[in-house]
Amino acid sequence: MSRVLVLLAFLTALCGCATTAPKVPTTFYPELPQQPRLQYLTSITTEDDLGKKASAFREMVVGKETTKSIARPYDVGSVKGKIYISDRTLKRILILDLEKKEIDYIKEARLGALKDPFGIHVTADGYKYVADAGRRQILVFGPDESYVRAYGEKDQFEKPMDVAVFGEHIYVVDFSRHAVVVLDKESGQTIQTIGSRGTEPGMFNRPTHIRIDRQGNLFVNDAFNFRVQKLDPQGKYLKEYGYAGDTLGGFGRPKGMDVSPDGKLLYVADAAFENVQIFDDESTDLLLFFGTYGNSPGSLYLPSGVYVDAQNLEYFSRYVDKDFKVKYLVIACSMLGEKKLNFYGFGDWVGEKLPEIAPQKPAATAPAKADQAAPPDATK
Repeated sequence: MSRVLVLLAFLTALCGCATTAPKVPTTFYPELPQQPRLQYLTSITTEDDLGKKASAFREMVVGKETTKSIARPYDVGSVKGKIYISDRTLKRILILDLEKKEIDYIKEARLGALKDPFGIHVTADGYKYVADAGRRQILVFGPDESYVRAYGEKDQFEKPMDVAVFGEHIYVVDFSRHAVVVLDKESGQTIQTIGSRGTEPGMFNRPTHIRIDRQGNLFVNDAFNFRVQKLDPQGKYLKEYGYAGDTLGGFGRPKGMDVSPDGKLLYVADAAFENVQIFDDESTDLLLFFGTYGNSPGSLYLPSGVYVDAQNLEYFSRYVDKDFKVKYLVIACSMLGEKKLNFYGFGDWVGEKLPEIAPQKPAATAPAKADQAAPPDATK
């Protein structure tokens, strides 16, 4: 009889594992019946969100295991099948393994021990460059997650907040020096310093994030000047996006950003307005925004990093609406709230022809309420 009871318990557990979550309502930006360009797909906070199913037999023997989760994501990068996250609470680089449906982290200690990681850049061949403000260095980890080397001799950086790699150069955003420090990748020596403190074009006030497009142009979040500046590969000022203001196209607390694969769109997160704004690269005009504070699908809570991912769409295709064709993923980090890593798909409506509607200018998003606002330190 005891064997029968054990077998029944085992089968019951298996049936419980097969239960599927209810389908999330489709959220488009802009909303139907306007022509959608972006769809909210899903969010990931724990291994459960990746679809990992615990072994019923193992759970029966050893009990339920603690689910691994993301705590406070700041920045994101990826390779095929893996997403890397800089976590401000855990002080680690987390690894979302989309194939294994697991959350892990870079375990390198000793010379590769992380102290206070902020921005992360992942190269096409799988090298991870991490800006560590605590060590005042850029740490590099290889495709196998092992420590490779560190950049940053004594006093070379004061507070490195983000890093990007293009060709044989490494670009480091130094928050305290109000500049972008350019290194030779081979020697690690400084070959150029771009910018200084100020408000004029090409000058910065507390820069925090950097991205580089396929032509080598730099996009720098000039946080305390409430703008994103675009510079050419030599550091010459080209144009800027945004301004200080609480109307659409303005910024309250600009944070992470990224550029679309074709270089035509710039995505910028704002921690005060709790949204992501999309700018036209040529005109610098605002085209669309998504997010806003709340608990509805697609909402954000203190967003930080934004990352365009054209490699891992297949892992999220099951969430795509049948009438929408996604070209690439947009990932936005929420540093607070229950939904930490939010996934959106940029693409085209391919369903029934939609009625012609004159575009309506949406109301401006107000800054976060006092009890919802982020700490005044832009590095948090």
